[in-house]
Amino acid sequence: MSDCHGGTVQRLDVDQCGEEDECLVPLSPVLLDASGVPVIPVPAPECRTPGTEEMKIGENLNQRGREQHRVTVRAIGKVVGDKWEANGNYSTGIHAQEDGDKHGKKRKLVTVDTSKAKTSLEGVKISVRMLKWKEIPSGRRAPCDIYWHGVSFHDSENITSGQVNKFPGMLEMSRKINLSRAVRIMEELFPVEYDFYPRSWILPDEYQQFSAQLRMVKECDDTFNPTFIVKPDSGSQGEGIYLIRDPAELKPAPATAAGAQARQAVVQEYIGKPLLVDKLKFDIRLYVLLKSLEPLEIYIAKEGLTRFCTEPYQEPSQKNLGQVFMHLTNYSLNVHSGNFVHSESQSTGSKRTLSSVLRRLAAKGVDVKRVWSDIIALVIKTVVAVVPQLKVYYQADIPPGKPGPSCFQILGFDILLMKNLKPILLEVNANPSMRIEHEQEVSPGVFECVPSPVDEEVKVAVIRDTLRLVDPRLKRASSCQRRSAGGEEEAGDGQVRKHPDGVPSPCLKQVYPKYSRQFNYLRLVERIAALFVRFLGVKGNMRLGPTAFRTFIRNCKLSSSNFTMASVDILYIDIARRWSGSLPDSREAGMGLPAFVEAFLYLAARRFKTQTPRQQAASLLDLCEAQLESPTSGPEERRSLSCGRAASRGGAGAPKPHLQQPGQAPPSPAAVPPARRASSQDCRRAKARSREARVEN
Repeated sequence: MSDCHGGTVQRLDVDQCGEEDECLVPLSPVLLDASGVPVIPVPAPECRTPGTEEMKIGENLNQRGREQHRVTVRAIGKVVGDKWEANGNYSTGIHAQEDGDKHGKKRKLVTVDTSKAKTSLEGVKISVRMLKWKEIPSGRRAPCDIYWHGVSFHDSENITSGQVNKFPGMLEMSRKINLSRAVRIMEELFPVEYDFYPRSWILPDEYQQFSAQLRMVKECDDTFNPTFIVKPDSGSQGEGIYLIRDPAELKPAPATAAGAQARQAVVQEYIGKPLLVDKLKFDIRLYVLLKSLEPLEIYIAKEGLTRFCTEPYQEPSQKNLGQVFMHLTNYSLNVHSGNFVHSESQSTGSKRTLSSVLRRLAAKGVDVKRVWSDIIALVIKTVVAVVPQLKVYYQADIPPGKPGPSCFQILGFDILLMKNLKPILLEVNANPSMRIEHEQEVSPGVFECVPSPVDEEVKVAVIRDTLRLVDPRLKRASSCQRRSAGGEEEAGDGQVRKHPDGVPSPCLKQVYPKYSRQFNYLRLVERIAALFVRFLGVKGNMRLGPTAFRTFIRNCKLSSSNFTMASVDILYIDIARRWSGSLPDSREAGMGLPAFVEAFLYLAARRFKTQTPRQQAASLLDLCEAQLESPTSGPEERRSLSCGRAASRGGAGAPKPHLQQPGQAPPSPAAVPPARRASSQDCRRAKARSREARVEN
């Protein structure tokens, strides 16, 4: 039979474990390896054309010489004389058996340790079965490919390989105070871009500032009577949230333990004009996959959840401030309301799919594409704000050169749409609920868990596609088009193609680096974090000591006759002491990244007085990076900086910090041992201190 090019085309069909598979290869000449198995060339993307006929080739022995297999081959091209001329693109897909290689050898299944999965266990189980992978429900001594944790990176210790579904430090960075501080830094540099987060004050540290600013505004406008929402720092599921209209209404914060400091909280401006559906206030739970920090990779689920209040909304007044079912969208609160509706439909009830709500808005003339675009920008900007501190946590737990797992994580973004359709970030959840069932009262006082079709539809897809994206077999494939042994395919745009074995189409969409050109300029703080990590010195440390800070100033040539090293010491002591007072759970002395960023921005404003804060920071970064990369620098000072220009995780060549008490004279250079002499015991102690500093929620 002739093809469209005039040549002869033949198709070879054979079964594979009862299923037919096809691949596009030239029919002749057929080359054989030493064992007699045909060697099929592996070219670029698949291209099929009409005009093929079938024939069957004989059986071949596999590599071991015992198992038999048949391959399906479909060839596209033409024969000119005695030579085969392919028409361009073709690919292979040979399977001797399910999860086998092209020689019939049984391929190792991807293993997923679910022993620490907690409430997400059922969703993970379903996803693993759909992908035909292997679940390890009780853990094992042998390493697994993927470890699924329910709370934090440290749910399991001593993991030296594979992938973990939690980043070190993500639990801490998702707390309301740390998230507010991270966004506040970005607001200072990019005030227009970061206008999606409510104005926030940290209690009790900023109580006086909050009271003074509110009093000043009210003196200028007697009619101004705003509402504020108070959220405990480490609270979850709506616990401890309440509304106020005056600082005097703040409730005394309880201490977390006997003799401990009062529990910290955040007070934020309340969004008084939300978008309503069926006269009810609602928020969006959007699932975001942070696949990698370096390089930065972000995916957003195309489908999410909308959680509705259970009482018709009214603008806040002194009379209705306490009506939580009207003002708070938390599912864990509203589920206890008598008006809560469990529905099997995606478009009705107190919990619905995001797509069903967007369809209703589109029917009313809302530009849904614009809404999605604004939400994507919000997600990328938020991740960019927290990544610098995450990199500091990451290098503390998995220092460069030390065996350790790679990480990924599913985050839950809670977003509120205002009446003008502007998205507002409410909070970021490091451990969003991935349960696919809910408790339902079957009789008075008797509850049982029943399946939730809406939750299962959304959450299983997110878990399944997350696993497909982190499939370890994809790492061995080419950069532009990769095919796993199970048949999944990830193209160069970061999207997972449809699985041939009936797995539904993917729900995760890559947004970064896809839109990196639009947002790379925001990554200034990552470059500051790269400088910070560079001068930490001791692996596993998260604090910059006074000697290391002086080394930073000296190597970047930032001191002068007007800013002496004595002034440097005063600046360090002042900022480090103030930040240590605002972090009561910290057990390490020294300057953390937020304090270092404050010091850096102070130095930038001092040196480049006529520029904007963003320009000041960029100018000082360029100056520091140029000094550290200068040919006149010593070998230990000439390590490359990467971040956006990407941030590096280096630090091995920097001097070892020497921590000293405030007011103590700095040691002489001879008294400071070089970083290379730091013993492994010192490193272990530093890492132990950093782990103790991270108090899990």
